[in-house]
Amino acid sequence: MKVPSPGESIKEVEIAAWLVKDGDYVEKDQAIAELDSDKATLELPAEESGIITLKAEEGDAVAVGQVVCLIDTSAAKPSSSKTETATPKTEEAKKETPVKEERKAEKPVAAKETYASGVPSPAAKKVLAEKNILANTVKGTGKDGRITKEDAVQATHSMGSPTGGQRGESRSKLSMLRRKVAERLVSVKNETAMLTTFNEVDMSPIFELRDAYKEDFKNKHGVGLGFMSFFTKAVVRALELYPSVNAMIDGKEMISYDFCDISIAVSGPKGLMVPVIRNAENLTFRGVEVEVKRLAIRAREGEITVDEMTGGTFTITNGGVFGSMLSTPIINPPQSAILGMHNIVDRAVVKNGEIVIAPIMYVALSYDHRIIDGKESVGFLVAVKEALENPVELLMDNNVNKGLEL
Repeated sequence: MKVPSPGESIKEVEIAAWLVKDGDYVEKDQAIAELDSDKATLELPAEESGIITLKAEEGDAVAVGQVVCLIDTSAAKPSSSKTETATPKTEEAKKETPVKEERKAEKPVAAKETYASGVPSPAAKKVLAEKNILANTVKGTGKDGRITKEDAVQATHSMGSPTGGQRGESRSKLSMLRRKVAERLVSVKNETAMLTTFNEVDMSPIFELRDAYKEDFKNKHGVGLGFMSFFTKAVVRALELYPSVNAMIDGKEMISYDFCDISIAVSGPKGLMVPVIRNAENLTFRGVEVEVKRLAIRAREGEITVDEMTGGTFTITNGGVFGSMLSTPIINPPQSAILGMHNIVDRAVVKNGEIVIAPIMYVALSYDHRIIDGKESVGFLVAVKEALENPVELLMDNNVNKGLEL
C-alpha cells in the first residue's frame, strides 16, 4: 500500500500511529494507521484483506506515494482460538523476572561513614555559600559521602531545599501538524510587519437579544444563538467597508477578494484547527451557527479534511472560552488580519455621564502593516464594535424576526 495524497500541496506525511501490529490479519477498509500532515490527521484504510507487513515505523516521515505496508491477500483469516497461545503461567513468569531484578537493584549499598561524610569540598562550599544553602541539606555523592561541586550545583537547581518529590521529565516528538504550525507562526513574526490594535465592546445589546430570542431561535433552527454569528456578521460588514483587510500579499502583488471566507480557530485533539466558513457574506445568523457547529464537531472528532481548512481570507479566534482577558493574536498566513475575541467581564463604564456596570469584551485586531494602514485597521475594528453594540440596526436591518428568521 502506498501513501495517498491528502491534498494538492501536501508532499509528505508522518505516521502518527499504527492501529495494527506487524503480522495481523486486516479486513478491507479497516483503519490501519493514522497519518499526520501539516494540515490535518487522516486515517489510512486497508485496500484489501490479508496479513499485513509494516514497512515504516511510527513517527517516520514518508513521501506521498511511498510504500508503507504490504498485505498478503492470499493468506487465510486465522481463527480466534489460535491467537491466544501464551498461557497465564508463561506471562506471569515473564513478569516475575524483571520485578525481582528491580528489587535487587533497590537495595542501597551502605555508604562508609567517615569524617568526610556530608562535608563539602572547597569548590562546593563556595557554591553553597553563594546560594545560602546549608551543607546538611545536601546529600554528597563523592568519596565517603563528601559533597562535590556537582552536588552543590545540583542543589541550586532545586532552590536549595530538596523535598524528596518527583523531578522526572519526558520527551515526545512533535507531530507534523504542530511542527508546521510552529514554522508558520515564526515565519509570520519574521516576514510580516504585524501590529495589533485594541478596542472594547459593550455586549449588553447582544445579551438582551439572546435572552429574548435564544429559545425561539433554538426551537426554530435546532442550533443555539451564540456569539460567533454576531461576530461573523459584524466582521463581514466591516470587511465590505474596508476591503484592504480582506486582501493579502503575493510577492509584489496584492490579491483582493470579493467574497468573505472566514476561518474560525477551533481547539482539536491534534492542536489548533482553522476550518473555513465559505462565502460568509451570504449566510444568515442561522446559516453561520449551523456551519460553526458542523465544523467545530468535525475538528474535535478529528474528521476535518484538508479542503475544509484550506483558504480563508480572514480569521476569528476566541481566546475568551479559555478565560483570556486580552491577547495579541498572530496572523494566519497568508491572510493579512485576525480578530481576537476575549472573555466577557462586568466592568464599570460611563454611559450618558453615569457610571454603570456592563458586560465588556476586549477585542484585538492583529494586521499586516505592509498592506493595511493604521486608518483602515482602526476603522475596521471600530466598525466591528459599532455593529456589535447596535446589532438590530446594523446587522438585522431593524427587523429582529427577519434577521433571525423567526
